[in-house]
Amino acid sequence: MEAVARLNNCPNSARKMRLVADNIRGIKVDTALSILKYSPKKGYAPFMYKLLKSAIANWEVKNPADRNQIDSLVVKTVFVNAAAMEKRMLPAPQGRGYRIRKRTNHITIVVDTK
Repeated sequence: MEAVARLNNCPNSARKMRLVADNIRGIKVDTALSILKYSPKKGYAPFMYKLLKSAIANWEVKNPADRNQIDSLVVKTVFVNAAAMEKRMLPAPQGRGYRIRKRTNHITIVVDTK
């Protein structure tokens, strides 16, 4: 039985977070955790790491009799969707204003046994 974990309004751009998500899709959970722990994307990987740990914990709660099968857990699905954007203005020369878009995203991870 699969377990889901969601993180809403993560303060990073969806496009860059998808690069991290692509690294762990379809991989065993213990391998995915080590990939995320030592990922060079330091601003993005910790969010995904904590969310994957949460998905594993959710799976353990849903399947208390199958705790010995945690070695066969696989990251079944990972997807990242764009969320609301904060829009700000930065003063610029000659009375202009530059737009600043602070992007956010929603992450969903699904883990399941093979």
